[in-house]
Amino acid sequence: MTHTYRTTETYDPPDRRDGLRARAGRFALLPLRIFLGVTFIYAGIDKLTDSQFMSATGSGSIGELMSSVRDTSAVPALVDLALKSPEGFGYAIAFGELAVGIGTLVGLLARLAALGGALISLSLWLTVSWQTEPYYYGNDLAYLMAWLPLVLAGAPLLSLDALIAARRRRIP
Repeated sequence: MTHTYRTTETYDPPDRRDGLRARAGRFALLPLRIFLGVTFIYAGIDKLTDSQFMSATGSGSIGELMSSVRDTSAVPALVDLALKSPEGFGYAIAFGELAVGIGTLVGLLARLAALGGALISLSLWLTVSWQTEPYYYGNDLAYLMAWLPLVLAGAPLLSLDALIAARRRRIP
């Protein structure tokens, strides 16, 4: 006499869609990297090529902008520091934006670049756009939040960081 045992559980092979979802998830931060990288490169170039902006005084200058937000900023001491050398501060922000944008776009030291972008956005939010009401009209806070996923995840795909890591794994 033979017995046949039946189980209620069946083996389901991994769904092809799960593999596609996992691969798609790896690309999820790429649009954000491209947007933030291009935007910060553009912002840095825009500042560097605008002689009116890179002045201590005058209409549209960094000095005038910082003077106008000094009393309404969350951290007036930060504005006072910028006002000691408005042109130097303008150049520091512009070159910082360029470095952050390039690092983010090509994925080189991506977490460090994203941290730099977050710190620039935070400093601008606490000074220039702090008085914006309601708060969600100010774009610096949104940029700060956009940088945080890149600070946490870096650039694991289509980046120089990933290329360098792959080369290190191949070298015994």
